[in-house]
Amino acid sequence: MPLLLFAITFLLLAWWLSYYFILFSLAVTGAAWYRMLYLRSYTFHVTAELIRLQRGIFSKRSDQVEMFRIKDYVVTQSFFQQIFKLMDVTLITTDLENHSVYMFGIPESDIIDTIRERVQQARQDNHIYEIN
Repeated sequence: MPLLLFAITFLLLAWWLSYYFILFSLAVTGAAWYRMLYLRSYTFHVTAELIRLQRGIFSKRSDQVEMFRIKDYVVTQSFFQQIFKLMDVTLITTDLENHSVYMFGIPESDIIDTIRERVQQARQDNHIYEIN
């Protein structure tokens, strides 16, 4: 959203001041489109044993986090996300490779409760007990 506002600002500057601002507007619009496509390429698969993350446009990256490794959950919502009923979820894990798992722009739901139940079940199944 901020990149699109910059693009519109550069278009207005091009109209009032100089046509060279059209180049800046096109560059910012291209960056905004790339960012949107990149965010849309994120996929999250939540199963009973793990969470699989896939992302990328030109090259794909796939990560997996075991459920019993999830330690904490953080849900954040910006003003615009509240309007569109979206949320960001951050999962803090004990995994060395994926210390934090970010889930961007997912619809408001009770996914945290579902993940919490599956984490508890995975810890019981694997006989894992947390000692603080």
